[in-house]
Amino acid sequence: MKTWRRLLPFLRPHLPHLSGNVLFNVLGAALDGVAFTLLTPFLATLFGETELIPRAHGWLTTLQERLVGPFIIPGEPMRSLGGVILMILALVTAKNIALWLGGQLGATLQERLTRDLRDATFRHLQRLPLGWFNSARTGQVMSRVLNDTESAKAVLSEVMTRSVSSAAQVAVTIVILVRLSPRLALISLVVAPLITAAIAPLLGKLRKRYRTLRHEYGEINSVLQEVVSGIRLVKSFGAEPYEERRFTAASGQYTKGMVRVTRLALAAGPLTEVLGTVVAVLVLWLGAREVLFTHALTGATLITFMVMVMRLLQPLKQLSQAPTTAQQSLAAAERLFEVLDMPTEAQRDGGTRTVDGLRDAITFEQVAFAYGPDAPVLQDVSFTARRGEVIALVGPSGSGKSTLVDLIPRFIEPTAGRVLLDGVDTRELRLPALRALTGIVSQDTVLFHDTVRANLAYGATERFTESQIEAAARAANAHAFIAALPQGYDTVLGERGTRLSGGQRQRLAIARALLVDPPILILDEATSALDTESERLVQEAIDRLLAGRTVFVIAHRLSTIVNAAQILVLDHGRVVERGTHDALLAADGMYARLHGLQQAGG
Repeated sequence: MKTWRRLLPFLRPHLPHLSGNVLFNVLGAALDGVAFTLLTPFLATLFGETELIPRAHGWLTTLQERLVGPFIIPGEPMRSLGGVILMILALVTAKNIALWLGGQLGATLQERLTRDLRDATFRHLQRLPLGWFNSARTGQVMSRVLNDTESAKAVLSEVMTRSVSSAAQVAVTIVILVRLSPRLALISLVVAPLITAAIAPLLGKLRKRYRTLRHEYGEINSVLQEVVSGIRLVKSFGAEPYEERRFTAASGQYTKGMVRVTRLALAAGPLTEVLGTVVAVLVLWLGAREVLFTHALTGATLITFMVMVMRLLQPLKQLSQAPTTAQQSLAAAERLFEVLDMPTEAQRDGGTRTVDGLRDAITFEQVAFAYGPDAPVLQDVSFTARRGEVIALVGPSGSGKSTLVDLIPRFIEPTAGRVLLDGVDTRELRLPALRALTGIVSQDTVLFHDTVRANLAYGATERFTESQIEAAARAANAHAFIAALPQGYDTVLGERGTRLSGGQRQRLAIARALLVDPPILILDEATSALDTESERLVQEAIDRLLAGRTVFVIAHRLSTIVNAAQILVLDHGRVVERGTHDALLAADGMYARLHGLQQAGG
């Protein structure tokens, strides 16, 4: 019930479509019921009964007389039958037009609700803290945004659209059955509580199993995404059999679960039909007694009654299966709301102050960070980076360098100590204002499947002129190769920029940072894997990028940081050495050893 309530806000903008769907389905059900009641005068005429429209049916008799009374001509059965048939055809045509209109509105409702759920999930997802993405698998995230939103719409297709039609048909049929024969109608209606009681135990099991299935489907997505994105590594290590085993294991687990759930879900249909048939046979037997012995019914009325009872089985079957189908959708919706319930960065942000630049310094005061009580990453880190200085971070892999720079734009928060910007704790600053001061050039250059221009002016193409974009590209030594591309700045790059070389991708990333012109720069230096010419061009671009900024460099090649104002050497999350390049070499500590190893390695 809670999940149902959570879906209602998504329905409110589409109430006109929902109302129209209900209205046309009810109208279609009413026309359908009235059309079938005309079987009574049709059959009475066919059997030559004296009373073609039974007088005992009250308002139903009045309705039948108005619809087909003018067409019934005593002594001319064929003309009478023809008139009744034409009226039935007219009612059936009108019914189908109403149902078609209702179906159109229902389909629009389903797709728009799916769109709104998908958009809301993606919108919220982008605003979650970075830590959430570090612990979430990409395939699972994609499964929630794409597959779960698609599955959630079945709640509407089964309950808000198709079930409305079935419920309307059941309601109209019951009203007519009661009018035809209250006694037989009472017996017929025992089928509904029987069906509900019979399938109730299935529903709880189905919801749990469908939730498990959604997770297992996400695992298939995860393996597929990892293999596709890392296919070069897979092939270089000859790991195709290993990845095949991983994928088939995840696929097989999902298939086993799906078979078990389907077996359980399919039990509802046969159970419903058997119970309905038992009731129909009982009604037929009792009705036959009323025709043959008590004469409470005519033969035409009994046949009409039985046809309508049999017509009642299909919508009842659909209504009984709707909760079963809805369990899968509700399980998917629950997974969506798990994401939507995660507090966003804005909701967690306690900052109230704004800032428009760096005037003095960034200071770390006894900063510590840990993912848990037994997982410390940084411990007691203290230093000051003055405006315009280059601070280099050096240390072995896993020493905490990336974690340290992630604290500056508050991708993560310190678990102890403070990070100060001009003497103000960064947690007091509003996130958008703080991050507007920070530019990042990562070792893993991220480029999107879009034009060069859109990649350079990422997220803000309207802010920058053509000349500004070109000037940034020239400063990054990127203009020449961009101009040589087939459509120049309008060339669409491949996914992740795979059509470009490593040096070209890095120069685009530098141009992007130059265009934004941030006062604080985080540079994950990555020139070691480039050829000599590319390295020279990238290094020239980096030198232009560093000018006039406060820069934090995660240094992989120590030769590139000899002019840094301050070098911090980290080991196991602690700053074990600090100073200039010459001072640290003279100290003959860890930095000197790392420098010596790189020199020896050429």
